[in-house]
Amino acid sequence: MESFPVLPAPPSGYDPERQRYDGDPPTSPIEEPKPPLFKRTLGPVIAAIVAFIAKFKSLLLLLPKLKLLTTAGTMFVSIAAYALIWGFPFAIGFVILLLVHEMGHVIQLRREGIKASAPMFVPFLGAVISARSLGDNALAEARVGLAGPILGSIGSAACILIWQATGNDIWRALAFVGFFLNLFNLLPVVPLDGGRAMAAMAPWMWFVGFAALIPLVFIFHNPIMLIILVFAGLETYKRWRQRKAGGDAQQAYYRVKPLDRGLVAVVYLSLIALLVVGMHATTLNRSIP
Repeated sequence: MESFPVLPAPPSGYDPERQRYDGDPPTSPIEEPKPPLFKRTLGPVIAAIVAFIAKFKSLLLLLPKLKLLTTAGTMFVSIAAYALIWGFPFAIGFVILLLVHEMGHVIQLRREGIKASAPMFVPFLGAVISARSLGDNALAEARVGLAGPILGSIGSAACILIWQATGNDIWRALAFVGFFLNLFNLLPVVPLDGGRAMAAMAPWMWFVGFAALIPLVFIFHNPIMLIILVFAGLETYKRWRQRKAGGDAQQAYYRVKPLDRGLVAVVYLSLIALLVVGMHATTLNRSIP
């Protein structure tokens, strides 16, 4: 016969269900320490942001491709930068004139069958566009280069009409600055628009344009002029070297009919003359009769 050990009886006053003696003080459950306040507050926010990014990551990847947002965003940044110097009304007009100039390039590039990006603005340096090329030959490059000053000059001339209608001198100032910028862009040196025209007219003029830039750096005492000079020197050297060492392909690129070369020259010189007249008519010490 198997025997089992006899367990001792529990002490008097012991409650087996509550596992405590009647005389013991009441106990409270053990409280775990609370996480720091920043984890309790920022944790859910961070988790929500991560979840949003994970859910809409495809949309976020598309944002850089929205050229309209890029153009508008850089325009606003440039307006804010120029407003620190000239105030918002003039800054807005100035950036719009830059946009009109750049759209001349964009329109002509697309007419040449070349896909071009929307303009991107760089404060105090103007605006730029990107394209895989400037055309199949130097004549197309000249058309693309001159299209900017042509449309830009029309935009500046429109400011004269608004000035005459309103009498507000801010429009005259915008017209003058617009004429000046388009005239400056016609300097015969790459990468300026005048250098693009010289590709079809006389590439050796790039060196003349570069030499003309050197005294301007000392006259204006502007670091931007020094940046332009450096870029012009590098671009002129690269283009001239490619032209000499490029073989038949480069020779064909710069082969322009005399009639086409003459038409480019007429447009180029006419633009210079009209812009000089426009600047003379809109100087602040004169008024249009």
